[in-house]
Amino acid sequence: MPFTVEEFHDLVRLLEQRPEWRAELRRLVLTDELLALPEQLASFRAQTEQRFEELVEAQGRADERLAELAAEMAELTRKVATLVDQSADLRGKDLEAQYRVKAHAYFGRLLRRIHVLSPDELAGLVDSAVEAGILSDDQAHEIFLADAVVRGRRREDGAEVHLVVEVSWGVGPDDVERAVKRAELLAKTGLSTLPVVAGKTVTTEAARLARTWKVWQVTDGQVGPPQP
Repeated sequence: MPFTVEEFHDLVRLLEQRPEWRAELRRLVLTDELLALPEQLASFRAQTEQRFEELVEAQGRADERLAELAAEMAELTRKVATLVDQSADLRGKDLEAQYRVKAHAYFGRLLRRIHVLSPDELAGLVDSAVEAGILSDDQAHEIFLADAVVRGRRREDGAEVHLVVEVSWGVGPDDVERAVKRAELLAKTGLSTLPVVAGKTVTTEAARLARTWKVWQVTDGQVGPPQP
């Protein structure tokens, strides 16, 4: 006998009144797989949440390690930069000593009767100028910081001249500026002076300034006069 609409509605009302019948009906109508689906979904959700938490923790540990590595890299970079600076400074000091010891070889094409002033000789000249009020103490100190002061006679006319030399492994604009400043200060004592920069290499900007300010250049032992 066919199942009528009225009977269906009667069944619905009965199911609403008897919850235990609904569970039994689900068991009869749905497959075991469908019945197990809510539990499986709940289990999957719990596993997914746990895995997500594990991933978040792993990401946190990775971020901490990356931060540690970044800090280590920054410290390593700082140490390498310090070593490079120290190496350049040592090479510069060694080169400075070479120019003092081998002044005749480096400046022989520019001057004859070459003599590198000792600290005492330079102090005698400068201190006299300070006592006479020609130089201030600060200006005297600036002259004393020159890497070398070389006295000689120009080959073309025999006039006495003092070279105020700044030595650096790689000559930069600051070296040119110091040579000019210290040569001008020493000239206040009445001496004829020439600013000189010397080193293994000269930067493009330093070379440009040297040409502008008429500074002699000694690059890797080769003397170059100021150029227009």
